[in-house]
Amino acid sequence: MDPRQPGGPLPETLRPLVEQIFGDQVSLVEDYVDLLAEEGTLWGLLGPREVPRLWDRHIVNSVCLMPLLPSGALVADLGSGAGLPGIPLALARPDLQIELVEPMARRVEFLELCVERLGLGTRVRVVRQRAQDYRGAEILVCRALSALSGLVEMVEHLVPPAKLYAIKGDRACQEIADAEDLLGMRGLVTRVLTPELNGLRLGTIVIVSG
Repeated sequence: MDPRQPGGPLPETLRPLVEQIFGDQVSLVEDYVDLLAEEGTLWGLLGPREVPRLWDRHIVNSVCLMPLLPSGALVADLGSGAGLPGIPLALARPDLQIELVEPMARRVEFLELCVERLGLGTRVRVVRQRAQDYRGAEILVCRALSALSGLVEMVEHLVPPAKLYAIKGDRACQEIADAEDLLGMRGLVTRVLTPELNGLRLGTIVIVSG
């Protein structure tokens, strides 16, 4: 049986990019994709329709943060869910220490399984906690957690030099506009970045800082 069957093979169109991003960790990324496709869908962490889109929509999108994070940083993935973006970031950036912050028991169990199976236990820690209660890392990341106004409420304790890097979609600028008053009340500022690699746009990032 093809060990890549559960999550499907790495698309050849993405292989050069994925190999450039993950280097000798590509096989571990494939293992993680398999975990998402099997246990992840079985446990209801993502829908079956997402399986064919795991590589481009989830894995590659998650690492758009990779060039922005300082070397050796402690990074907290808030509302980590199935481990996105925290686990791909850990595989792409072995220098980082990652805390996967997630309150729901089933998701925590899945994250702990991923950390064990992928051998990430020395660099990745699962923290069962709500995002708004978390204190620890000064670099916070999230993906598909909440609209920006909701994120602002979660990180109202954010003070310099702490920053939140939120992976967003095409509505990023509209979300900033919708949260303008709240951002002002909290004394927070935003910046939008769209990192590219080899001419391919990896995602849209809203940076929120105090």
